[in-house]
Amino acid sequence: MNVVFADTVHPILSERLEAAGYACLHLEEKTDEQVLEALKSAIGLVIRSRFPLNEHLLQKCSKLQFIARSGAGLENIDLEYCKKENIAVYNSPEGNRDAVGEHVLGMLLVLCNKMFSGHQSILAGRWEREAHRGEEVGHMTVGIIGFGNNGSAFANKLKGMGSKIIAYDKYREISDSDVENVTLKELQERSDVISFHVPQNRETIHYFNDEFLNELNRPIYLLNASRGKVVSLKTVEKGLNHGKIKGAGLDVFEFESSSFEESMTGDVLSVYQRLLKDQRVICSPHVAGWTTESYYKLSNVLADKILTEQNSSN
Repeated sequence: MNVVFADTVHPILSERLEAAGYACLHLEEKTDEQVLEALKSAIGLVIRSRFPLNEHLLQKCSKLQFIARSGAGLENIDLEYCKKENIAVYNSPEGNRDAVGEHVLGMLLVLCNKMFSGHQSILAGRWEREAHRGEEVGHMTVGIIGFGNNGSAFANKLKGMGSKIIAYDKYREISDSDVENVTLKELQERSDVISFHVPQNRETIHYFNDEFLNELNRPIYLLNASRGKVVSLKTVEKGLNHGKIKGAGLDVFEFESSSFEESMTGDVLSVYQRLLKDQRVICSPHVAGWTTESYYKLSNVLADKILTEQNSSN
């Protein structure tokens, strides 16, 4: 029962699988060709986002029983093919939801209290107090789009701040008594902060676009730690220039490569360069869910799912 590890994950996953009788093949440092060759006889694959698992590739893996994706996003996996061929697909959004919730809250606090520009002014030898008067998150209405693991975790972190929390999710009814379930239009009209927590799919690419921007009733703080293509950076720049966005916290970018290991592919676009120079924008390199604790939890959650569901199906 060979399981191929194509990407580096916490060793707890291979330890637990080996204890259950699986043979773990660590091919993280091998070429893609070597990994694909090993997959021809493997029943399992552990991956982050090393390469896309499309139908053409999966057809060569005739013995594959499961794919374990360390993390949340499944956009690089042909889920329809997997369903047709009875290949189980596991991910582990539960493993890094607290990390994402804390990171996004941290970004919001930095933006509202102008910490980045305040730090820069001190480095430049200036003492500008009035220019850095902040706003309190507890007096804001925070709109969350997507109320799965990460969206609900962000809401839980906010509850102690005293904010009014509203949320919209097209696919689920929100049952949290501290969160008001609203329509997208209501969220656009009422929010002081909008945070995206949705997967990347055909519906969500450029979810935040010019049309969305035009529906806003007031200037907002914009947060995105979901997927880069969910938010159009051109629209972010337009919103900042027109006063409809007061600040933006971006952990992901629409120009990221599919492997997420390189922050850009091709030439860096001019809009991205301008946003990096804007002190109303803070950025991080796709690390919202990348903590010491989540590194362990992502793999432990996968082990739970694999061992529970594979054992029950055998």
